Amino acid sequence: RYLGPRLRRAVPPAARRRGVRAAPSQLRARCTLTRLGSTAQALVEGMSALQKIADIEAEMARTQKNKATNAHLGLLKAKLAKLRAQVVTEGTKGAGGGGGPIGGFEVQKTGDARVGLVGFPSVGKSTLLNKMTGQESEVASYEFTTLTCVPGVFHYKVISTAMSCSLILIVLDVMKPIIHKRKIEYELEGFGIRLNKKPPNILFKKKEKGGIALSCAPGCELKGCDEETVQQVLREYRIGNAQINVRCNATIDEIIDTIEGNRKYCPALYVMNKIDQITIEELDIIAEVPHHVPICAHHQWNLDGLVETMWKYMDLLRIYTKPKGQIPDYTAPVILPASKNKIEEFCVRIHKSLLAQFKFALVWGMSVKHNPQRCGKDHELMDEDVVQIIKKVG
Repeated sequence: RYLGPRLRRAVPPAARRRGVRAAPSQLRARCTLTRLGSTAQALVEGMSALQKIADIEAEMARTQKNKATNAHLGLLKAKLAKLRAQVVTEGTKGAGGGGGPIGGFEVQKTGDARVGLVGFPSVGKSTLLNKMTGQESEVASYEFTTLTCVPGVFHYKVISTAMSCSLILIVLDVMKPIIHKRKIEYELEGFGIRLNKKPPNILFKKKEKGGIALSCAPGCELKGCDEETVQQVLREYRIGNAQINVRCNATIDEIIDTIEGNRKYCPALYVMNKIDQITIEELDIIAEVPHHVPICAHHQWNLDGLVETMWKYMDLLRIYTKPKGQIPDYTAPVILPASKNKIEEFCVRIHKSLLAQFKFALVWGMSVKHNPQRCGKDHELMDEDVVQIIKKVG
C-alpha cells in the first residue's frame, strides 16, 4: 500500500485478495516491462515463437514414427507450420520500413528470369557472380565479405537473365557439402520454399457447413497418415467445414502445404564449387548426383555447363519475331515460360494492344507441320520458333 495505487495494480488480483505484497524490485520490474512498448513486445513474441518451434522439433525428434503416433506427429507438424508462418510474417513486416527492428531491401524485377545464389560464407558466391556476369562484387579470403545485395546480368544465347529467384543456386563448398546442404534446405523449407518439387494435386476448399469431406481419387492414398490425422490438422487450423479431394499419394506435409496455400515450388541446382581441391574419381561421383553441377569459379571450370543446366531448369522458350518482308530478328527473342507458351501469351508479352488487333499468326519451327503455318491464338509454341503476327485491317 505504501507504493501507491498505480504500483499496487501490478500485483495479480489473486495475490491482492490473499493479502500478498510484492517486493518493490518485483513491482519495478513489472512496470518496466509494461513500458517497453510494441517493439519489445514484438521481439518477445518472436522469441516465444522461436522457442515453441524448438520445443516442437525436439518433441518430434523424441517421438517414434509408427501408426499409433501418426496423428500426434501430424498435429505437431501443423503447429510447426503455423509458428513458422508467424515468424516469417513478423520478419516481413519488420523489414518493410515501417519502423520495425529489422532493415531489409528489395531487388527490382528486371530481365526474363530470376536466379538467386544461396550459400554459406566463403563458398564462392561472389566469385561465381563476378565470373558469370562481369559484376564487381568484393571477393576476399575472409567470411562475410559481401554484406548487401549485388545484382548482375549474364547472357545466354542473346538471352538476358536477371539474378533473382526463378531458380535457386545453392552454392556449396565441395569439401564440406553435406553439412551445409542440410542446413540450407532446412532453412528454405522453414520459409515455405519447396526445392525441385511440384505442387501436390490436392483440392482444398473451405465451406460454410457440412463438416469435413475427405476423398481420395482411385489409385491414390494417404501416405503415413489417415483421415483422423487430417481432421486433427484441420482442427488445429480451426477449420470445421471443408472439402479435400486428394488426387495423388499425399503425405500430411503436403496436405499442410495445401492448407497454408503460400508455398513456393522452385527448381534448384546444387553448385559444387572448388572442384580443384578433389580428385578425378570424386568428381565423377559428384557429376552423377541429380541436381548437382561441379564447377570451379576461380578457374572458370564448367561455367558453360552450369549456364546450360540453369537454362534447362528454368524451362524458358525463345521465340523470334519476323517483321513482314524481312528476315527474323535473332538478336532479341521474346522469352516465354514453357507453361505459358501460347501465341496469346506471346502477343501480350510484346504489347497488350496487339491482342485486340490480332488476326492470325504465321509460324515457322518445330511446333508446326508446315513452314510457315497459319495459326490462331491457342497454338502452343516451342523453343526457337519464328512468329509473324498478321493484324486486322481497319
